[in-house]
Amino acid sequence: MNPLRRMLPSHHALFVFEAVARNMSFTRAAAELNVTQPAVSKAMAQLERHLGVRLIDRSGDGIALTDDGAILYRRVADGFRGIEAALREIDVRRTGIDTITLSLSSAFTTHWLMPRINVLQETFPTVDFRFQLIPALLAGPVDDVDLGMRFVEGPDLDHEAVFLMNEVMVPVCSPAYLAGRKAAPEGRTTFVNLTASSPMWTGGVDPEPGWNGARTSLNFSDYAVVLQAALLGQGVALGWMSVVSHWLATGDLVPAAPRLTRTARACQLIHLRSRPLRRSVAAVRDWLVAEMRADVARVDRLYPELGLGRSCFDAS
Repeated sequence: MNPLRRMLPSHHALFVFEAVARNMSFTRAAAELNVTQPAVSKAMAQLERHLGVRLIDRSGDGIALTDDGAILYRRVADGFRGIEAALREIDVRRTGIDTITLSLSSAFTTHWLMPRINVLQETFPTVDFRFQLIPALLAGPVDDVDLGMRFVEGPDLDHEAVFLMNEVMVPVCSPAYLAGRKAAPEGRTTFVNLTASSPMWTGGVDPEPGWNGARTSLNFSDYAVVLQAALLGQGVALGWMSVVSHWLATGDLVPAAPRLTRTARACQLIHLRSRPLRRSVAAVRDWLVAEMRADVARVDRLYPELGLGRSCFDAS
């Protein structure tokens, strides 16, 4: 008999513990496992009695892992990911189709990836792509995906990271909107914002000297909609280069002013160290990096006065 079987009250105990520890909630774990919350509590109590240690601290503020619970969760999560990787490898051998899950912003997917989705599929004909889309600020864990785009400083103990570009923003609008504002500088300027973002593109900054009319704003919680409004000539938006480079390269959007903003953050493609990076995922990651650099190079040639190539990719 495998010693592990003697060390556990049941094989089901590990699945219950992993769900509780990952969700930090008995209720959410119960919903995920399709059982009742009392059943989860009973299974956890049985596991703790069997091991002779407390794994979860319970309080009015919620639950937290004890030191013993953290040790067990780290090993269990690593083991589950290893089993998942093996099952995926077996499935790829059986079907010839790999599945890659990407965690991206809805804006990046809509405005940068979708215009070249046919190229992605032609480049990776044996891959089924799944997308976990984030409508607002690009944040959150990448535990359940193969690759995620995030604004982070770089690698850490839990994540590998590959640099995509610095966080660089340019005020953008449609060519027609720009022509209209230049023709009537006393007219109204509409600023299109992503709510709760920092920085926000507000009426406190002129996109172009001489635009002296009234200022109004449109505010959306989804950056994909912000850019759609700019494309439709509804106003000036703050354009993250990691999203708007395609439309700047095609001319559907233009800089509303010859200025850019660069923050201290960087856009990175990250994955868990504990989730083995398959060759297919690494290839998709490298394709994204190469396509983004080619896009920015095209925009840089159109607007050399902005110095986009240097701002987007220089480390200093």
